[in-house]
Amino acid sequence: MHTSFSGPVVAVGAVVWKGDRFLLIRRGKPPRQGSWTLPGGRQELGETVSQAAKREILEETGLTIHIVDLVTVVDLMDRDGPLIRHHYTVIDVVAEWVAGEAVAGDDAAAVHWADPADLDDFCLTDAVRRVVALAVDKRRNGVNALISQ
Repeated sequence: MHTSFSGPVVAVGAVVWKGDRFLLIRRGKPPRQGSWTLPGGRQELGETVSQAAKREILEETGLTIHIVDLVTVVDLMDRDGPLIRHHYTVIDVVAEWVAGEAVAGDDAAAVHWADPADLDDFCLTDAVRRVVALAVDKRRNGVNALISQ
């Protein structure tokens, strides 16, 4: 059983690196308003994953980024018994900061350049922790440039 939507919403998220720190945002709107997470949002019709990630990061944080690799794909579902309230399929990428000062804009209430060693300070979901760990590993071991720009 599901709500009135016809299928999952495709979204993008990005682990944006500047030096040895990555960007977190505090959500300014539901779902999970007030929680820390990775920047990103819905992919629009006609956008590539790379274009969607670049647009969303610019809108939410004011940053210009360069996509370097795919991290993983995560399905986020909010269920109430058999009822599915939300279903997002999130394509997470690794990106490097190119230009701009990180500021909270659009859906973000705050931004923070975080050290991967300090994840406990932000009460992140298990999904975000997994994505960050995978991004750290990809960065440490080299990336494959799987995402077309």
